[in-house]
Amino acid sequence: MPDGCPGALTTHLAADGPLARIRLPGGVLRPGQMQVLAQAAAELGDGTLELTSRGNIQVRAVKDPDGLASRLADAGLLPSETHERVRNILASPLSGRVDGLADVRALVGELDAGLCARPDLAELPGRVLFALDDGRGDLCGLEPDFGVYAQADGSYALLLAGHDTGVRVQRDAVVSTLLECAGSFVELRRAEWRVAELDNGAARILKRLQLTAGPALTLPAPVEVPPIGWLDQVDGRVALAAGLANGVLGARLGEFLAAIDRPLIMTPWRSLVVCDLDEEPAEQVVRVLAPMGLIFDAASPWIRVSACTGSPGCEKSLADVRTDLAAAVDARMTPRDERQHWSGCERRCGRPKGEVTDVIATGIGYRVS
Repeated sequence: MPDGCPGALTTHLAADGPLARIRLPGGVLRPGQMQVLAQAAAELGDGTLELTSRGNIQVRAVKDPDGLASRLADAGLLPSETHERVRNILASPLSGRVDGLADVRALVGELDAGLCARPDLAELPGRVLFALDDGRGDLCGLEPDFGVYAQADGSYALLLAGHDTGVRVQRDAVVSTLLECAGSFVELRRAEWRVAELDNGAARILKRLQLTAGPALTLPAPVEVPPIGWLDQVDGRVALAAGLANGVLGARLGEFLAAIDRPLIMTPWRSLVVCDLDEEPAEQVVRVLAPMGLIFDAASPWIRVSACTGSPGCEKSLADVRTDLAAAVDARMTPRDERQHWSGCERRCGRPKGEVTDVIATGIGYRVS
């Protein structure tokens, strides 16, 4: 079965037109790259950027796929044409800035470069996920195919198929170990998209690589509420973590974010972080961008709700889910103490991990389950 995951070069024909997905290892965007994406969304897409549950960005209704790809390449967002769909690398968004046991930021670039340098890993499915958890446990619950979880003694727990294998590696072996595990999966798989789908997959990979396992950890549960608001960095500066209604970023807001001229991180919770701000500029950012749609209040109902694309973007959807969810939020009809995911059909695309109440369109209303 061919891999249907969209990329920057291989778009998916959605009901509203071609959809391009741009991989952002570690969720990191330089200001200039955000400017390029915002302009591309305005000029070549539907005027919005969609944040995904893997810290990536999507452009919908792309009018000129080749033109978009050219802009992405010029901005450094397409370092490998052969590997562009498999560069799904998550890293703890606040690593090296706020809390955490280790700074995994450098490992992101090393892993991305190593991944792109191996021709065999271009054969990985586009659904495969790498994760670098800095010890706070924010990524463990996302069930990465290949990941590490920093430990207090300086070692890293090796994660396969969302579970601790019991194998411990040192920092200088993290990237090589993850790449070897991914290479073993390529050799072992047939029609499986994820390691969890491969019969006894994790054990077979460990055996193939002759890795010795010890006692396994019980991993932290999925994050229910992402970091939101004013966060004090270890260097004395400020990070601002913000949510977005439906995880959608308007092109104009994207241009304002680029103008701040600070590093940006897209998170797997469809939120974003503006990093390395001094206090006075941080206050100005909140004053200017909160009215434009950035949500800095962790108590906002939008922080606990999510939705699939719905109509008109998805032909399988039975409702305009995002519009209906927005109306429910405005009417204060969503619960404040539980997470909800609204879906246009039984597939429940985009559903977060963990305890979530499903609100599913049926064609004659919604069913809550």
